[in-house]
Amino acid sequence: MNRAHRYIASLVLTAVFTTPVAMAGAAKPQGAVVQVRVYDRDHRDYHNWDDHEDRAYRAYLVERHREYLAYDRQSHREQRNYWNWRHSHPE
Repeated sequence: MNRAHRYIASLVLTAVFTTPVAMAGAAKPQGAVVQVRVYDRDHRDYHNWDDHEDRAYRAYLVERHREYLAYDRQSHREQRNYWNWRHSHPE
């Protein structure tokens, strides 16, 4: 009886300690979004690239009569031009 009792107790303890770890790995936060931060070297600050910034970037392209090209595909010179424009057009 003593051996069976130890066996059951060890199973229960194993279940108690492994359940929170398994649940934490399986659970994903609701609305988890990948956040991208872009560093503006000239102004020495960071900007969160979200929907709001994407709309501003698209407005910049329209104002310059340019086709859409993803920000990260632009040349460094064009990226600097965007941030200069962005700092002069706060929303």
